[in-house]
Amino acid sequence: MASKGQKFKKIRVEIKEEILKKYFEGYSSYELAKEYSVSENTIRMWSYNLRHSRVGGKKGRQKTKELTKEDYKERYEILKKYQAFLEARRAKK
Repeated sequence: MASKGQKFKKIRVEIKEEILKKYFEGYSSYELAKEYSVSENTIRMWSYNLRHSRVGGKKGRQKTKELTKEDYKERYEILKKYQAFLEARRAKK
């Protein structure tokens, strides 16, 4: 956790890209951390964020395509089967 008044080191985008390129080529985060004077955890977090980022950078649930009547029918059938399953489960108890 950052302490009050703590200064953070700014890393240029070009350097960050270079570090990540080497990291994905197989260099260890330890080697890169020593070479570029950056924390190993920072390098790992950059790679995690890059791998798990979405195209467009939007958070939240992705919008689905326009649903057709067949799509709604299929969803309705699935829900009916699930409801029957739950009722059968309740009846067993």
